[in-house]
Amino acid sequence: MPMEWIDYQHAVRLYHAGQVAYTCGSLLYRIRGGINARTGRRSLVEVNSIIATHGTNKAVSQAYSPPLNNAALFKRDAHLCLYCGNHFQHRDLSRDHVTPISQGGQDLWCNVVTACKRCNNHKAGRTPEQAGMQLLAVPFIPTHAEYIYLQGRRVLADQMEFLQAHFPRTSPLRLRLRQ
Repeated sequence: MPMEWIDYQHAVRLYHAGQVAYTCGSLLYRIRGGINARTGRRSLVEVNSIIATHGTNKAVSQAYSPPLNNAALFKRDAHLCLYCGNHFQHRDLSRDHVTPISQGGQDLWCNVVTACKRCNNHKAGRTPEQAGMQLLAVPFIPTHAEYIYLQGRRVLADQMEFLQAHFPRTSPLRLRLRQ
């Protein structure tokens, strides 16, 4: 199960601590260390793009809901305004609460969508029905694997293949990435 993005320094610490169960994907780094006084050999750690560690993570359960942030939300919605359907830069987007907080809505994945500032201002503190606006997609809570994808900036092909294998079959992200 994919757990998180780590930098190469953290990966080297996992290798050194003997916590790596297996690796897959492509070789990313060869880290050379000092020379061992007993053997006279220089240490070498090869870091792959995907590292599996020993143990389990009980924190990731069916009830898991990742932390909500605008960068992941905008990527979930493909930087599209889910009201007008236009594509925008990050700086021109905002988080819209489908059921406004003023009407009892909550700041949760299943109640927020990406909206351009114009559409968000037009909708104001109303529901889409009250504002005469139609949502182009239903908001959803990403799974842990989907959230890891949403957090990644430059996802390598082998990492993407590994992550997608953990996406639900009906995932809107899986369908979008196939196109």
